[in-house]
Order: sequence, then C-alpha cells, then structure tokens
Amino acid sequence: MLLALLVAAGMLVAQEMRTSAHQARFFADLARKATFEVGTGPSPSIRFPQSAPYDDRLGYAQLPGYLKKLQARDFEIAQQARISPTMATIVDDGYYAPYAEKTQGGLRVLDRHNTPLFQECYPQRVFERFDDIAPILVDSLLFIENRELLDPDQPKRNPAVEWDRLANAVLVKAESSLTGTARTPGGSTLATQIEKYRHSSEGRTSSIQDKLRQMVSAALRAYQQGEDTSAVRRQIVLAYMNTMPLSAKAGFGEVHGMGDGLWVWYGQDFQQVNRLLKTVTEPDAPIAEQAQLYKQALSLLISQRRPSYYFDADETELDQLTNSHLRLLGSAGVISPALRDAALQAQLHRRAQKVPTEAVSFVTQKAANAVRTHLSSVLGNNRLYDLDRLDLSAASTLDAPVQAAVTQLLRDLREPESAKAAGLNAKQLLDRGDPAKVVYSFTLYERGADANLLRVQTDNYDQPLNINEGTKLDLGSTAKLRTLITYLDIMDKLHQRLATQDAKELRALSVDRQDVLTRWAADYLAGSQDRSLAKMLDAALERQYSANNAEGFMTGGGLHHFDNFNRDDNARVMSVRNGLRNSVNLVFIRLMRDIVHHYMFLTPGSSAKLLQDADDPRRAAYLTRFADHEGQVFMRRFLVKYQGKSAEQAEDALLGSVRPTASRLAAIYRTIAPQASLEQFSAFVTDHLPDGLDPTEPRLAKLYAQYAPDQMSLADRGYLASVHPLELWLVGYLRQHPGASQTQVMEASVAERQTVYSWLFSTHRKQAQDKRILGLLEGEGFLEIHRQWAQMGYPFDTLVPSYATALGASADRPAALAEMMGILVNGGLRKPNTRIESLHFAAATPYETRLQYKAGKAEQVLSPEVAQAALGAVRRVVDEGTAVRVKNAFLRPDGSSFPVGGKTGTGDQRFDTYGAGGKLIQSRVVNRSATFVFNIDERFFGTIIAYVPGAQAAGYDFTSALPVQLLKVLAPQLTPLLVGGDAAPPAAPDVAACGGKG
Repeated sequence: MLLALLVAAGMLVAQEMRTSAHQARFFADLARKATFEVGTGPSPSIRFPQSAPYDDRLGYAQLPGYLKKLQARDFEIAQQARISPTMATIVDDGYYAPYAEKTQGGLRVLDRHNTPLFQECYPQRVFERFDDIAPILVDSLLFIENRELLDPDQPKRNPAVEWDRLANAVLVKAESSLTGTARTPGGSTLATQIEKYRHSSEGRTSSIQDKLRQMVSAALRAYQQGEDTSAVRRQIVLAYMNTMPLSAKAGFGEVHGMGDGLWVWYGQDFQQVNRLLKTVTEPDAPIAEQAQLYKQALSLLISQRRPSYYFDADETELDQLTNSHLRLLGSAGVISPALRDAALQAQLHRRAQKVPTEAVSFVTQKAANAVRTHLSSVLGNNRLYDLDRLDLSAASTLDAPVQAAVTQLLRDLREPESAKAAGLNAKQLLDRGDPAKVVYSFTLYERGADANLLRVQTDNYDQPLNINEGTKLDLGSTAKLRTLITYLDIMDKLHQRLATQDAKELRALSVDRQDVLTRWAADYLAGSQDRSLAKMLDAALERQYSANNAEGFMTGGGLHHFDNFNRDDNARVMSVRNGLRNSVNLVFIRLMRDIVHHYMFLTPGSSAKLLQDADDPRRAAYLTRFADHEGQVFMRRFLVKYQGKSAEQAEDALLGSVRPTASRLAAIYRTIAPQASLEQFSAFVTDHLPDGLDPTEPRLAKLYAQYAPDQMSLADRGYLASVHPLELWLVGYLRQHPGASQTQVMEASVAERQTVYSWLFSTHRKQAQDKRILGLLEGEGFLEIHRQWAQMGYPFDTLVPSYATALGASADRPAALAEMMGILVNGGLRKPNTRIESLHFAAATPYETRLQYKAGKAEQVLSPEVAQAALGAVRRVVDEGTAVRVKNAFLRPDGSSFPVGGKTGTGDQRFDTYGAGGKLIQSRVVNRSATFVFNIDERFFGTIIAYVPGAQAAGYDFTSALPVQLLKVLAPQLTPLLVGGDAAPPAAPDVAACGGKG
C-alpha cells in the first residue's frame, strides 16, 4: 500500500514537473491579485525597489530621493501608483513586484504642445517582436540556456524552472562542495536570469535565498496573463535577446541586448545581421559572411554569463569558447555542418577602438539641453548619461514650432546672403566681419500667473555651452537699466521715509552735501502738491545731468575719464529719461556717482562722516582695513609673477626691472636672503653690477651691516631698492617656503601688509588718509548697490567698485537681464522662472509618479510704481531712442502694433596697455557683444545677443543696433506665439515613449 502511494506521489510530482498545472493555478491566482492603479496625490501604499541594475538605471530605486529634491523645488505629487494588498505582501516578503517590465527606457522631453523635443531609448537597437528574431539565434539560445522553454505541448509550463537542469546543477554543486571544483553549471532558466541581472544586487546571485527569490518572482511575472504561458515564454526570449547585459564600452557606456552588442563590440549593423541570419538555410546563402556574423552573435550569447571578463580579456579566450559551442551546436543539429565549419574558420574581430558617436548638432538641441541640464541639477545627477536612461517624461514650457523657426533663422544668418537679405549688412551692423563667426543667442519668456514660462531658448553656437546662462560677458549699456532701477528704487525708499514729513521738517532735514539724492527728494516733497510716488518718480526721471566728458572721476582706486558714443552729446545737459533713451554714458556715470554717495552718506553718523574729523577713532580701523586690502591686491599680483619659480628664476625676474646699483642690490639681497653670509652677499652684489663698478670689500661690509633687516624697515628697504616692499618680502618668503599656497602667503604676511602702510596712520597725512578711506567707503556703497542688483537677478557675487559699472564694467549674463525685465513686466514681483511644467516617472509601473510644478510665492522686490516707471522709460528707448528700428515690428491681426520696450548695450572688451603720459601702447581685443533686453506687450520678455569671441572680434564694429535689427527680423517667427492667447499649461505627456515590454 505504501509503495503504491509513493508511486502515485512520484507520478503526480513528475506530471507537475512536466505540466506545471498546479503551479499555474497557484501563481496565476496570486498574480491576478497583485495589481496597481494610479490615484490622485501621494500614494499611501507605494513600495520602491532596492538598488539593482535595472531599477537603478531606470531610476526606480532613486525615486524617493528624487521626489524629496523635487518637492523642495516647488514640485508636488499630483498622481502616484497605489498597489494592491497582495502586491504589497509580495514585495514586503522580499520578492520583486510582478508587472510587465519595459525593455527600453529613457528620457523624453516634450514641448508645451506635447511634441517631443528629445527622446532617448536604451537599449537603442531592439527586436520589436519575437518573430523578428532570426530562428537560428532563438534555437542557439535555447540550446545553450533553456531547451524546454518553448515546448508547445505544455501550455502551462512554468518558465522559471527547468527541473532536469536544476537537478543536475544541484548535484554538480554538491559534488563540487566535496571535491573543491570551482566552476559549476548554472540551473537558471532565461526567466530567472532576467530577474537576476535586472533585480538582484549587482546583477548576481549571492545565495540560495536569492535564487529562490528570482524563481518565485519569475513565476509570478510569467503567470500575470493567466495559466497559459505560451505567449509569455516567447516574450521571455524576446526580452532576453533585447536586454542581456554585455559589459560596457568606451564611447557608448553600458551595453544591453543583441542589437547594441553587435554594434558596440563588432561594429555590425543589427538589422543587416538579423536579415542575413534569417536566410542561413537557403541554398544560395553567402555562407562565409553568415558564418562570421553568426559566430559574433553566438559569442554575445555565451559571454552574457561573464561579460566584463570576456570583453576585457584577450579575444582568443572568447574565440576558443565560441568554437567549442559551435561544435556542440553542430553535433546536436542546431546548425548545419557547413555553417559550423565556416564559423570555426572565422575570426571574431572585436572592435578595439572607442565606439564612434553620432554627430549631434548642439544648436538644434539647445532647448532640450537647457531642460536636461536643469533637470540633472535638480535631481542631483552629475551626468546627462544617467539622466538620459531614466524612465521619465518631462513636459516643458518651450514652444517647439517657434523654437525651431528661430533656431533655423539664426543658423541661416551665418550665410552672407541670408544676412544681407535680413538687412544686417548696414553700418553699425555687419558691414565689417564674417557673418559666419557671429554667435546669436535668443531667450524669450512669457509672463504666467505664478511663474515666468520659458518659451524659446536657442543660439547658433554649435557647442554645448549655453550662451544665455553659462557666460560672463560685458553687455555694455544694458547696465544703465540696472542703474536706473537702483536709482528709482532709492527714490521709492526716500518717498517712504520722507513723504509723511511736512515742508518745514523736510527743509530742516540734515543731509550731507554729497548726498544729493536725499536732498533732492526732500526739496521735491517740500514743494510738491502731489506727493504720490508715481509723480515723484516721473520727476526723478526728469532730473538733469551734464553729459560733458571733460571731467575726471576718482573711482575704483584711480582717476578715470569717460566718453560718450555720440560726441554731440558732450555739450548737452539732459534728463535721466533722455539719457537712457539715447544711452548717454556721462549721464549715467554721474548718476552712479550720486547713487554711491547716497549709500555712503545715507544716515547721520555714517562711516563717511569720519572723513571730516581727523581725530575720529574709526579712522584707524578704516586705515587698517585699507592696508590689509591693498596689501592683498599687490600680493596676489606678485604671486602670479613668482609662484612656481626657483630661487634663481625669482632673482632674475625681480632684477629684470631694476637698474642695478650697489645700494639697491644690497637692499634687495638683505631682504630676500636675510640669513646669507657676508661672502654670499658680496658675491651677489658684484655678480649683478655692471663691469667696472665692483665695490671694495670695506664698502661691501658696510652695506651688509647697513641694510640688515634689524637696521632698516621693510618699507625703507623697498623704497631704496625701487621695488615694492611686499614684492621683496614675497620673494624672500618663497625662497624659504617653496610651493607655499596663496592662503599660506596671506596668513604669513599680515604684519608686513600693515607695516608697509604704517605711514598712513600719522594724522598730519590726513589728505592721504582721506583718499584711501574714501576708496573703502566707495566699496561699501557698491556693496549696497550689489545687494539691490542681486534682488533683481544679478548673477555674480561682487561688483567692480567703479562708476564704470553703470556702463557694464561688472559684466552680466543674458539670462539675468531677462530675469530683470521679467520683474518689471510683473509689476515688481520676482517670480520664479520655469522651463518644466510636469514630470512623469515610471509610467505604467507600480512606481508611477506624476509631479506638477507649483511656483512658490513671488517676492516683491520693487514697488509696482517703480516697475511701471522703468517700463515707461524703456518704451521710450524703442519709440524714440537707440532701439527705434524695432518699433512697429510686431503686429496684431487687426494691424495695430504690439508695444515694445527695451535697453540696448554694446560690449567691446579689450585689454589696453598705457605708457608714460597716458599714451596707449597696445589694445588687445578679447570679444565683442551687442545686447537688447526687451519686452513685448509687457507680457513677453527676453534677451537677444550678438557675440564674437576672441581676437577675431577686432574685425567687427557692430553695435547694439545689430540685435535690435535681428529682433525685427524674428518678428514673423514670434508673432504666432504673441497672438496665441494666454499662456496655458501643456497637455499631459503621452506615456507611450520608448518601446515594448518584456
């Protein structure tokens, strides 16, 4: 009876192993309950996977971190997947979530109309359907890895296990444990191998528990469509062919799948290989070519178990292993003897060089790259390589049709005929210089309800650099607009402070004579019937300044002279408004001086008051700061000259500008080598004196003692040597501390920097003190100006403390200028700029998450009245001033014009070298730029820039008229956007991005 039960049990087990009937029922029922659906808001039940190759590459494992970073940047979860209790139990028990996994993944960037701007799919070359695979490849794969997988007689077969191979693997493993054999055959099916290289840590099986996890997870995934696994098993072959890991190759990165493997490792066209292998049984087939390709494909199937080892090792080992499999396949009848023999004679010829990359036009991808770079920064990914492999769709605010039209026009303008047709060959445009070398950059935003929406960002610079955001350029007179806004903002603050006082109080107000802005505001309010801010700002714009260029200005540590672009302006006096309209330099130099003085003398008892009192105790503190600051400036300059030089090279450099005399050489050597002996000193002096001037030994001994460091101060030794004393000190310090860093030098020279300027602390030198204190106070004034500019989007940490900053000396960025214009069109609100509306991670997976951008609270950085006054001033620039050529360029359907305002600027950056008497010796051109920051209808705003880098800029003389004309030329491309109605959020992205499931 017992024997009969055992026999019956054995028969049932054998039948189950053959048919998988009970497994099919169990796993299909369990998989049917393991579901997920997308709901509104954050999910209470979502489970993210652990780190593993597939889940890392597509970003599923990193999603918790990504979501945290995105929520900190004003994105909120709009929708997220909810998993069923059964799926939650499966995942919590340590198994992999059962769902239809994607063969391909990759970043997709969409425009506001849901049109793709950018799409990456990895792997790149895949079989779309099982029937697309050459049968010989399927047969070879199954013979090597999973012979029973496609058995049509067992429709319910569990593809996660092949019992005979598993039993053999277990027996061999047990034997190897006893005998010490290192290598054992694997018992994994294709389904469990996929689970392993996708979801196990590092793509490896680390334990029996890990193997069991792979098998159960593979079974659950296989029975998702029901008990019949016939179709699923074909999909497993397809998925394996498309995604098996094949190491990595320079120039390409990670390699997955037969298609990419053939291209990367052998340089073969995937479609061509598959087409030829499909005809391998035909009588007229080119057997030699087919054999070569088949052997290469077979080597990929074999190497999957240890891809890094085989592809990093000598090709001979993989060639021999492939040959042994060819013999086995031939003996088993999987391939014909003729194919086997021809393949045995063929060589693999693995690609040795870096994989060539497809030529990419950076110009056509500028918009998408702007989104990718921003998104990479937000997510914390250091490489676009990683970002592009995420399972992610990003819906941007960009307008693809307008973007493409503008990009094409900017590219066409590099052709002389196109530039001529656009009217760019006139005076002050491109009447000189090669149009092909001019870089044009264009940015356009639209004012939205809560944020500024980027609509166009492009240039014709065929390099990855983003001219709008990644450069520091002299943008010339556009800085006058920043200066004007600062001026109007000061008037606003004065209005807040003074408007409540009556006329008597205002006239009695104590104001330093140099703070002319406060004095003007008090006098204006004292005599005005209408004290409204708008009226006061209008009056402030009418304040008069001389445009005379004859005056010298003490600023930035020296005496400077400035010129106007139009010499006819030199004799004029004009209002601030007209000075902006015609971009008159001297008006804004004087306005900047008044702004600086306002901040210097703003309140009673301010630091500037100490200039009037030689006994003010604060003078010493300012002089100490001056000495330290000035000393650091010189020390950095000298470090450039001497750092990295040997003692002998430093001596030669130091003496190169000194006319040698015995006393000068003595002062120098006793400073740079204070411990040197009399003999060394004597040799130095005599070696460097001209022939015939050798001093006697007594004279040398006297000089040695006279110039000893303890007999004479560093300042005196520098004076007698005709060398800056800090330069002497540095050469000596580096002689004793070769390789010292700048930080070490600064720390070691604190006392010397004070000592060198000790003469300043004498009160009988008040005039010299005042000059230096004034320089420090001017710097403090520019700190306040910088604070205000930074609120307006100025991108750099410091300003050049010189009135020339009003003319562009402190540089700027086109994107920052656009942000400043955005503040004006938004009524003084600084709204965030955005180029991404929504993000869709992991579509159609249990990790699916949609995020929507919700702009944070805007900051009121200017009063609405100031913003409106500035907009009125820049409108005049277009209606009557330097940008008049773009007036009436943008037309509504009814024929009326969209109003346009803006500010022009020309940057001619060069290094000038002057000789005695201020004579110009040399002028080296660095670059040339021309910019127009604009708004259209006080709804759209942006910047347009023409730029020529390097010394070639000397061949051009274009001014800001060039970008103004270019905006006029762009009007037909931009008008459809202008008349398209209010800004609206883009449609939800289509989730059907990269290819199929598997």
